[in-house]
Amino acid sequence: MSKAADRIMQGLREAAAHARGEKVPGLRLHIPRAVDVSAVRRRTGLSQVAFSQQIGVSPGTLRNWEQGRRAPEGPAVLLALLSRNPRIVEELLGK
Repeated sequence: MSKAADRIMQGLREAAAHARGEKVPGLRLHIPRAVDVSAVRRRTGLSQVAFSQQIGVSPGTLRNWEQGRRAPEGPAVLLALLSRNPRIVEELLGK
C-alpha cells in the first residue's frame, strides 16, 4: 500500500475510534461553524428522502439538520458515506 493510502487508512481507523467515543492521541477535531445542509442537498438536486437515503440517515434526521434543530456529526456521516463507498476519499481527493 502507498504512504498516502496508509495515512488515509490510519485516519479512518482514528475516525472510527473517535466515533465510538474512544480517546485518540493527538486528535484535533475541526468542526465547521455552520453547515447549510439544505444548500448542500439542493446542489445535488435530490429530494429530502432521496438525499437522506444517499447519505445513510433518516429523512427525519435530515429535516432536523435542515431546520437547525440538530447538527450533523462529522464522523458519523463520514462513516455512513464510507460504508456505501469505501473509495469515496480517493475518488474525491485523488490518489
